Amino acid sequence: MEGNKRWVSGELQHPDRDPERREFVAQEQEPFGSVLACIDSRVPPELIFDTGLGDLYVMRTGGEAIEPVVTGSVEYGPMTSGTPLVVVLGHQRCGAVEAAYKSLRDDKPLPGNLQAIVKALRPAYEQAVKEGGTDPVDTMARAQVKLTAADLRSNADLAPLVAKGALAVVGAYYSLDTGKVEVLAGAPA
Repeated sequence: MEGNKRWVSGELQHPDRDPERREFVAQEQEPFGSVLACIDSRVPPELIFDTGLGDLYVMRTGGEAIEPVVTGSVEYGPMTSGTPLVVVLGHQRCGAVEAAYKSLRDDKPLPGNLQAIVKALRPAYEQAVKEGGTDPVDTMARAQVKLTAADLRSNADLAPLVAKGALAVVGAYYSLDTGKVEVLAGAPA
């Protein structure tokens, strides 16, 4: 979050982004966090958290949709190297969430494998419909973050790490307008 404050203020440090760091991590890595973010080109985790090479494991899927391969990728850091933090990072004006929302609302399937994203985001859609609000797509984007983080926290392999305090799984939301990351759920005490 300190890196995000630097991103918002424009006082970037650009840590761990030089040839010496590349050589240091060439043989081994120990990222301090994992980020599951959207594929959106405006939401690059390494930049918005002002981190560098070897600092984060980053997985990106449309609308933070998860299936077994993605879940396995998220599990990798905590289960193999003790990475203590997973952040599920949604964002403002998410195109994947908007497309899924419209598909479900209008009962019009999306073409090809895009429909898999729609299927994965259905629980967030249902929650957004239940909650209501002035911006249902934004409500759905926030719901998707919270649901995904909750799913990962209760995952059979990650839950024991969460229970003993070795892992925090945080749901967060990125504002495209301000650059600020807001923690929605799961912040460590």
